[in-house]
Amino acid sequence: MSGSASEAPDEATTDTAQIDEIRAGYAFDGGVLKLGAAVVDGTAHADAPVQIPLSVLNRHGLVAGATGTGKTKTLQLMAEQLSDAGVPVFLADMKGDLSGIATPGEGGDKITARAADVGMEWQPKAYPSEFYTLGGKGTGIPIRATITGFGPTLLSKVLGLNDTQESSLGLIFHYADKNGLALLDLKDLRAVITHLTSDEGKADLKDLGGLSSATAGVILRNLITFEDQGAGDFFGEPEFDTADLLRVGADGRGIVSCLELPQVQDRPQLFSTFLMWLLADLFHDLPEEGDVDKPKLVFFFDEAHLLFQDASKAFLQAIEQTVRLIRSKGVGVFFVTQSPKDVPSGVLAQLGNRVQHALRAFTPDDAKALKQAIATYPHTAYDMEKLLTSLGIGEAVVTVLSDKGVPTPVAWTRMKAPNSLMDPSPQATLDGIVATSPLKAKYADVLDRESAYEKLAARLQAAPAPAAPAPAPAAPSAPAPGPATRAAKPEPGIVEQVVQSSAFRSMIRSAGTVIGREITRSIFGTRKR
Repeated sequence: MSGSASEAPDEATTDTAQIDEIRAGYAFDGGVLKLGAAVVDGTAHADAPVQIPLSVLNRHGLVAGATGTGKTKTLQLMAEQLSDAGVPVFLADMKGDLSGIATPGEGGDKITARAADVGMEWQPKAYPSEFYTLGGKGTGIPIRATITGFGPTLLSKVLGLNDTQESSLGLIFHYADKNGLALLDLKDLRAVITHLTSDEGKADLKDLGGLSSATAGVILRNLITFEDQGAGDFFGEPEFDTADLLRVGADGRGIVSCLELPQVQDRPQLFSTFLMWLLADLFHDLPEEGDVDKPKLVFFFDEAHLLFQDASKAFLQAIEQTVRLIRSKGVGVFFVTQSPKDVPSGVLAQLGNRVQHALRAFTPDDAKALKQAIATYPHTAYDMEKLLTSLGIGEAVVTVLSDKGVPTPVAWTRMKAPNSLMDPSPQATLDGIVATSPLKAKYADVLDRESAYEKLAARLQAAPAPAAPAPAPAAPSAPAPGPATRAAKPEPGIVEQVVQSSAFRSMIRSAGTVIGREITRSIFGTRKR
């Protein structure tokens, strides 16, 4: 008994020191997102709020946890507060769970008790929202991109092309650019590839090395697979203007743009494609910002493992580069997934803010992943292995960057409940938001203007029938005396003119084997209108 009595004050002293450390570590000046209250020894301390400075949200983050632990509600909570702070938000909603952000929440005894426990007021509230779908699959404003706008570099990566095939695709885009053949959708690209493997097309490219039938066949087959995954609906016009994601409502709150993706969750290649194009387009458009008081836009990508699943090394490198560089544009990216191991190490290293819900350790692989996750956290008084496997629903282990860029103490956190509905919004609500959206007139109807497919089809129809063989010419007569004359040289075609120019030769030397793929395009291979 005496031993127990002597240990009790020591435990109390330790607990007090721990909560004091957390309270001091999360005390920030300026705007913050309030996540909840710190917990020590099972007790929440309302006077020790756990929060993230708005100024570090462009340092990106991770929200992880097993199914059913509350991570989707965490990103809903964060999106609400960002909107209130005047920051636009983009939510990639794979399961359709996040549409409730447009509807006031429903209170109850559990909500009231949680609010009292964490010392944070709860009130039912809806947030200004837009709903989007890829290519019009589902309820929402359609998002589309043109093949030309997408660019050869990114398309090569999502098609899984090797270096030679990527070089050939760059040549195809170059030819289309220089001959006024707009690549708007997949049928345009197929038409150009088919043309360039025809007798007429081969002549156009002979001075650039040509396009082999085998390489063209690989690209065409991969395009068919890609189209089977639903990409045909995504490519076309009108092309989405990513500036529409940066809007703020008349009341000063940021617009929450929710991309409904339940129709494509079994097609991760299409999801990956969209993510990279969207971020590359934003990177191209946005100016350098440096340090900001609050981000210009924050992305949340739910079910992020679909982004990295079966991705090539080159594609992962492109994601890593994008995440690293877009921070300077004032854009924050949060990946939401089940385990930190779902995110490649090169990307994970750039995620400064971590909200980790419960992990499961049912298998040896799970146990290994748990130890790897624990190793990434700062030293703490918590028993992390025990804590991460015993967290309750709506609880998380948090560490973020302070406003000085230093990691905060690890904090077991009881999360605040979202103010909006924690279930999907009623279909009537979604239909009403989409019907009254100012973007509906801009994007709802598909455009199909004249492009490469139509131009090449018209050229084929206009081609004259093969002429009958001409009679053998008579033997030439001796030339008349006089000055020697030279036959007129045919006017070179446009591709030949480009190839012979000193500018093009210089570009070829610097570009190596990827012929012309960066002409008029950004460093990511996308092209602006």
